[in-house]
Amino acid sequence: MRRIKLTNKRIENLVGEIARTYEGDSGINFIDASNLPVRSKILAILDLLFEVLFPGYTGRRTITKSNITFIVGDILWQIATALSEQMERSFQYQCRIKKCRGCDCRTMAENVTQHLLTQLPKIRERLKGDVGAAFDGDPAAKSYEEIVISYPCIIAIATYRIAHELYLKQVPLIPRIMTECAHAKTGIDIHPGAKIGKNFFIDHGTGVVIGETTVIGENVKIYQGATLGALSFPKDERGRIIKGGKRHPTIEDNVTIYAEATILGDVVIGKGAVIGGNVWIKESVPAGVTVTSPHPDLVYTKHSQKKSNNRALNVHRKIKQQSPEQKQTTEPRT
Repeated sequence: MRRIKLTNKRIENLVGEIARTYEGDSGINFIDASNLPVRSKILAILDLLFEVLFPGYTGRRTITKSNITFIVGDILWQIATALSEQMERSFQYQCRIKKCRGCDCRTMAENVTQHLLTQLPKIRERLKGDVGAAFDGDPAAKSYEEIVISYPCIIAIATYRIAHELYLKQVPLIPRIMTECAHAKTGIDIHPGAKIGKNFFIDHGTGVVIGETTVIGENVKIYQGATLGALSFPKDERGRIIKGGKRHPTIEDNVTIYAEATILGDVVIGKGAVIGGNVWIKESVPAGVTVTSPHPDLVYTKHSQKKSNNRALNVHRKIKQQSPEQKQTTEPRT
């Protein structure tokens, strides 16, 4: 193995070159940025929140009717302490970026943490509806337990419902860290800013994208690969994207969106509409309408039985027909 020849001088020069790339940069450097939330700790908090929302499902704690109040209380204290600390870091980061003065980041963090904890009963009720929608919507589902333990949509939706509460309180960074963690795990990309109603089900899920200003009503079912996205963004006089405003679809109640459908822009898909697979929609769809793409022209070709050209098979057939004396001279070498 060839050894790389590095001298102390070359290392010093390389360090200098790399260090110069840090100067004047922001966003990709985390130097002197002790007030940033720690991603690994956010994910640990998310795991604790899942223990409260689905007690016992991870198997890390043995939950019984007699100890559940003690265990949940203990977990809530852990969440309150850890989340408040990370939330304070998050608000401090925002203050540093916006150059705020006089902000009480600690109090803001404690208030938002308390708000999230008070919303957990509501989130649990929503998730019961989501699990029920998955059970009713998937004929392959055998039980609620199977759905909670194994279905990726439950991880994505539960994470979204937690992150959404923090998004509404304008918490920087943390909501997106949470939902992008779920995105990495499940392939389902739900922005924490989306508004999603009761009994939401994503079947299979891989490749689903739901943008920030999407609004989804109740009893909506989406299949894999569907995109609720935005059209190309307008830009200002400097060529920068203009952010903000409603730019994603509104999906009303009882809509079904099949695989690989793409719905773009601030359009409305009316109640009870059905969006077929592989369609491209940039206009609103009235209630009760089914949208499908034309049937492609399919070509069916009947396959004829092919003659074998396998030389080894032909040799084998010849050998079987020969006498023992002939086989000694004609058997192929291995």
